[in-house]
Amino acid sequence: MGTREALPRRGGSGGASARSLLLTVLGEFVLPAGEPVWTSTLLHVLAGLGVEEKSSRQAITRTAADGWIVSRREGRRVRWELTPPGRRMLTEGAERIYSFGAGGGSWDGRWLVVMASVPESQRRLRHQLYTRLAWAGFGNPTAGMWVSPHPDREAEVKQIMTDLGIGSTAFSFIGPFAGIGSEAELVARAWNLDEVAERYEAFLDRFSAMKPRPGDPMLQAQVWLVHEWRRFPLLDPMLPDALLPPGWIGRRARRVFEDKHAAWKAGAEQRWRELADS
Repeated sequence: MGTREALPRRGGSGGASARSLLLTVLGEFVLPAGEPVWTSTLLHVLAGLGVEEKSSRQAITRTAADGWIVSRREGRRVRWELTPPGRRMLTEGAERIYSFGAGGGSWDGRWLVVMASVPESQRRLRHQLYTRLAWAGFGNPTAGMWVSPHPDREAEVKQIMTDLGIGSTAFSFIGPFAGIGSEAELVARAWNLDEVAERYEAFLDRFSAMKPRPGDPMLQAQVWLVHEWRRFPLLDPMLPDALLPPGWIGRRARRVFEDKHAAWKAGAEQRWRELADS
């Protein structure tokens, strides 16, 4: 099945999982601060995002069980700090999020084509392959075939295949598009750009005119901004301009993300420090 299948719908506060929001908070505030955070601070922030306390505590417990954070008791209170694997995971995620959407200019016309398939009986492995290649920006125009106009990502794909244990059965090719068919049709089969554009439109509708008050509202707005933006590296393959519709909406969405993030950064971090010090 190709990636033309419908993309999952963007949810509001009711559609975001507690754990996913927790990871956004950890990456946006705990990681750059480099300091442990009180349980009460995490519960306060997540409550402001519409997460019930029980769900917040479960999210913290699950994230600790996965090895991303570790507790440190101080009297009757508990602080949480990032583990080395947690810092690496969030650092890599932050680099991807904040660099996403840059570039997209010139392209030498070469494609990276990967042939890789997993039996339907191995559904977990198939899901991992799909998710990791989609995160790397690959489209799936037909069963077993993955394409990207970014040949420099071959090393990343090779690592994915090695991690999943299917490197010996996969193949890759790099070269220009030939004389059969059209690149426009290949793009249409590999990626659903109409739905990606709808997601960007929803992002712009939500954040373009948003002007949060200082304090908790600004901190919450910053979390939602980053949380929604972090979805796009999985949805948008970052195609070169030559393969995109004219006036691609993703460019405008990135400008809004950068402008809002910069405008709210100081206020959000100030409120975070106030909460973390209390």
